[in-house]
Formats: sequence, C-alpha cells, structure tokens
Amino acid sequence: MKSKATRLIAIACFTVISLAVLRFKPWERSNNNSSDNNMATADNVIHEGGNKKATRELTVGFLPVTCHLTCPVTDFASKNTTTNTNFNSRLFTDFPTVVSAMEAKQIQATFMIVPLAMKLREQGVPVQICYLGHRDGSEIVVAKNGPIRSLKDLKGKKLALPSFFSNQNFVIHKLMEDYGMKKDDITFIILPPPDMPTSLAAGAIDAYFVGEPFCAKAELDGTGRILYYSRDIWPNFISCALVVHEDLIKSNPDVVKDLVSGIAASGLWAENNRASAAKLVAPYFHQNEKVLNYVLTSSPERVKYISLNPTDEDLQSIEDMGIKLGFLKKQIPINELVNRSFIPKEIKPAAINIADNIDSK
Repeated sequence: MKSKATRLIAIACFTVISLAVLRFKPWERSNNNSSDNNMATADNVIHEGGNKKATRELTVGFLPVTCHLTCPVTDFASKNTTTNTNFNSRLFTDFPTVVSAMEAKQIQATFMIVPLAMKLREQGVPVQICYLGHRDGSEIVVAKNGPIRSLKDLKGKKLALPSFFSNQNFVIHKLMEDYGMKKDDITFIILPPPDMPTSLAAGAIDAYFVGEPFCAKAELDGTGRILYYSRDIWPNFISCALVVHEDLIKSNPDVVKDLVSGIAASGLWAENNRASAAKLVAPYFHQNEKVLNYVLTSSPERVKYISLNPTDEDLQSIEDMGIKLGFLKKQIPINELVNRSFIPKEIKPAAINIADNIDSK
C-alpha cells in the first residue's frame, strides 16, 4: 500500500512538472546572462537582413500590442536599409518583466506604459520618455452576448488591466468618477495582454481594458464586443512610449538618435501602409495577420501613428491623474520625464518594401 501511494505521488509530481515546463517553455527564453545584454540572441532576431553598413546594434523591448508596433518595424527597416544601427526587437509578454529588464539594464530602451515610466523615475530609475507609441488604440471589451451595456453594469464584476500603472487604469477610474461610482465597485485584476481574450471567453473575467490587437481578437473570435473606445473617453489617448535609460543617452547619444529617428519614420510608414504593417509585424507578434490587419485597416481612427511628439500637457495630465489616484506619489518636472532632443525636425516614412523583403524572415 505504501509503495502504491509513493508511485501515485511520484506520478503527480511528474505531471505538475511537465505542465509547468510546457506552460513556461524555458527552451524559448533568451539568455539573460549574455556578456553583452544589449546584443539580441538568436531567438530575439526575427529578420536577418542585408544591411552591411551598420557598425553597431541595440536591443529594444516591446510587447505584442499595436502601441509598440513601430519597434519591430524599425527592427525590420534597420536590417534592410542602410542605417548605421541594427535594432533587434526583444519580445516580452508583460510589463513587470520589462521593468525588471530595465532595472537590471539587460535592455536600455523599451516601449512601456507611460505611468509606469513615471513610477520608475519616481523610484530613482533614470529613464526618460523620448517618443510615443501611437494615439488611441485601447478599448474596454465585454462578453459579446453578455448583459453589460454600460460602465455601471460592471459594478461587482471583474475587469482586467495590463498594469495598475497604466493609462487604462487611470482612465477607467476617471470614467467611474464621471458615473458616480466608487473605487471598489469594480474588482480590478492584472493580466498579461495576450491572456485577456481567452480569460474573457472562459468567463474568468467580465471585461478588460487593453491595447490592440487583443480587443480585435475577441471581436473576430466572436467572444467579445467593444463597450468603450479610449478615444471616446480621452481623445488622442496615450498608452505607451519609447523609454530610454539615461546611461544610454549619455554614453551613446548617436544610437539613441538613430533609434528615435527610426521609430518616427516607422510610425509614419505604418500610418500610410497599414495592411503592409500588419503583414510585417505578424511574425514578430506571433499573431494572426488577419487580426492585425483588422485593427489597422478597419478604421483609421482606431489607431493613429501621427502626432507622436509628447506634449507637456499630455504628460502633465497623466501625472496629475496618477497622483490623484495615489499610484504616483510626487510631482516630477516634465523636463526630467521627457527628452525631445532626438526627435527629427523632419520625419520621412521608412523606406520599406514589403514585397521584396518580407520573405527574409
């Protein structure tokens, strides 16, 4: 009897370990102990292009959301044009991991939700906002056939956010205030954006507020519908920005200049070549091109890659809201938070020809 119980315990342990291995897929993770943490590993480099003139390279972090889309576009462009810097995009799935990588200086540039960058600065991590990801592009999603028709219907329900330090969190609290709701009327939980559509479909949450394409995915899967567009709550909504460590700005400003110029050029290209942008970034995002195409082409108002120079008013309103809600503790001068010195005076679209280069991935 004892040996039988021992065998059952051993089988149970083996099962748990096997499921954990399958869930976290350690064989797919990059090596964080590399001697040069700015160099991308083979897993991080999606395109190996023909740019033989680049004399340096930099790894830039991103999540598979459309407000980070210009990161992989810049990666692609740097390897297929004659820029002086190769940019290798590194995929993350959640913001806590991005923060850890920045704090450890495993990466020195990344896309990040703006209030989180403010929080890092407040905590003494010397980062600066150098450009925006895009405008709008976030929605509140509820179950397609569910009873929720307004924010008040979410009272007593569970809503997922990408982070408490996200503009999505700030904006929904503002909306709750407008509706006369209390802070604890909705239960907020934090989920990685890729997990939100499946959690809604499974009934584990009642709603979520996040950036695209995870709103469109629920729509196209037939499991979700848009309750509110961010642009209807906060016109020209900002979610994420390009955030750069001051050590990199001081030690290698030419690389930062190349990066910001590349991001700006990629944004203008994406704005004018939406279907091509969806095709380009699909392998970087590990997502269905159809979903990305729907986000980028169904309406030009859904996401916008123009007016990406952050204004003082933009950032001050976010900081004020964060302090009011208690997520930020003190005012930090805007000139310490933002560095606009690398934004080119004239922005031209990136010279990308998808027909010639997309098959080089």
